[in-house]
Amino acid sequence: MPNGKPAGVRCVQLTLDNRCQLFGKPERPTVCGHLQPSLDMCGASNEEAFLFLTYLEQATSFTTPT
Repeated sequence: MPNGKPAGVRCVQLTLDNRCQLFGKPERPTVCGHLQPSLDMCGASNEEAFLFLTYLEQATSFTTPT
């Protein structure tokens, strides 16, 4: 995504079966290439993996104080 992927927004490069269309291609973002899946992160299902990713996105999102 040209300006980065906002937290909570599905990556535009995911296929309907949640596979990365950029896997193995040089244009794949570095952060994605360094992400190493593990049982702790992925859980036992897509639902568990997405819950954990949502948690990580929320925990690491930057907000400006009001």
